Amino acid sequence: MHPSPDPITEADLAAYIDGELGTARRIEVEAHLAERPEEAARLMADLRARDELRLALSTEPLPVSVATSEAAGRLERSLKRRGVARRFSRAAALVLMLGAGWIAHAEFNALSVRQSVASAPTPAFVADAVRAHGTSELRAGMRSQPETARYDPAEILSATAIRVPGLPKGWTVTDVQLFPSTFGPSLEMSLATKEFGTLSLFAVRPGSFDVLRASAVTQGAATAAYWQVGEVAYALVSTGADRRALEREAASIEASLH
Repeated sequence: MHPSPDPITEADLAAYIDGELGTARRIEVEAHLAERPEEAARLMADLRARDELRLALSTEPLPVSVATSEAAGRLERSLKRRGVARRFSRAAALVLMLGAGWIAHAEFNALSVRQSVASAPTPAFVADAVRAHGTSELRAGMRSQPETARYDPAEILSATAIRVPGLPKGWTVTDVQLFPSTFGPSLEMSLATKEFGTLSLFAVRPGSFDVLRASAVTQGAATAAYWQVGEVAYALVSTGADRRALEREAASIEASLH
């Protein structure tokens, strides 16, 4: 991808997180972050600290603990150094007010940031990936549902803002479909591989920014290795594949996106 003639600024990052950018600029920001994993990781660390504060505030009695207040202070200072002070530094300030005895719980909830769970549960998009895999297997056995292996990565990116990753050597695309999902249009690619047999590559925009390293879970008869880069999440899904081997392959594809 050619570099954007308009450099990505901290204001762009803040607007990106707030969901205030148009599709074209959002793609430019994602490309910027995909090429700078350290910057993306720092941004995610700030966002996770913010979400942890919200979770702590929703579960512990008022006033908040000294540790939570200190975390809020660190978050506020970090965001101010980055220049992303807008609603996030305001959130940290509200937590500090609570620690001082102010009752602003309703105000903090109005920020509408996503919940963060310390145990890192399986993301919701994985269930959609498993369902799409089952649908693809059903289609493959129906003569009245012809498969199509032709696709244009640039057209898919333009229409859905989903970036199609490069595939390992020897993997063959047998079918490409756009499916509805919980989060909007999703991409489902059926793949023929020597190592795993038939696989599905699922991609969707789950509605939140994150950087998730490849991890694998088993749901019913299916095994899914999933990851997320920015606002696009991916999953390799197989019926019967070795979980660790599938996770290693997913990690390799994930690395190609940076």
